[in-house]
Amino acid sequence: MTKEEILRLLEDVKDPEVPVLSILDLGIVRNVQVSDDGPNASVKVWITPTYSGCPAMDVIAIGIRMALTGIGIKNITIENQLSPAWTTDWMTEEGKRKLKEYGIAPPNRKAYEALGLFEEDTIHCPRCGSEDTELVSQYGPTSCKALYKCLSCKEPFEHFKCH
Repeated sequence: MTKEEILRLLEDVKDPEVPVLSILDLGIVRNVQVSDDGPNASVKVWITPTYSGCPAMDVIAIGIRMALTGIGIKNITIENQLSPAWTTDWMTEEGKRKLKEYGIAPPNRKAYEALGLFEEDTIHCPRCGSEDTELVSQYGPTSCKALYKCLSCKEPFEHFKCH
């Protein structure tokens, strides 16, 4: 087993809170180390939570463990790497595209960085693309998302906040 083969396998491990995204799309897999080959192979995977205390990390670790044991690897170590802290900059462009197609407005770092003091970001509706949107709640079903509504198509949607 090579590191590249393990990474391809991890593409199938999904985020339990946003199941359209793999843990690679999210950018939470920091490193993979493969030692030995054959029946005594060992794999170590470093993952970074999207925020401190993220409850999905235990489920993600179980998903990683199940994927690796499914191909016969028994010696598995999963380490939480807290530094540097995760940022939405680590998400892949493919992951952001998947979010939008799923109906969640992806993080938009460029707009976020250009904001002046007390300015709010313009969030585009993932359904119709309109900029005419309104923040409903700073916190959605998970801490990393906010709730918006589109004033054009009238649809509610979630926005994956930049951090």
